[in-house]
Amino acid sequence: MQIKEYNKLVRDYIPDIIRRNGDLCEIDILSENEYRQALREKLVEEAQEAAAANEHDLVTELADLYEVIDTLMSCYGITPENVRATQQRRRSERGGFEQHIRLLRTQHGNTMDKD
Repeated sequence: MQIKEYNKLVRDYIPDIIRRNGDLCEIDILSENEYRQALREKLVEEAQEAAAANEHDLVTELADLYEVIDTLMSCYGITPENVRATQQRRRSERGGFEQHIRLLRTQHGNTMDKD
């Protein structure tokens, strides 16, 4: 018997899917604080998967990322309208990503020698 450790937040139907496949699984129900932390960790996990996805799998990985984002927003009482308004404000203040700019380096202060 092979045991594989996960210790991570999973979607609600995953334990049932595992059991239907003839495997065993052990689960735990998280407290609210543990749940919120697990959602934040899941956000990072899904973002990494989206970043590494090939073009074919990108839509699926983005959908998973959206699911975590939607759940986090609900958990913290954040409305989609609030997120959109904040997104628009930040875009008007800082711009978007349309110009494909990569920042290479900065230099603090003026270090040019004056003769």
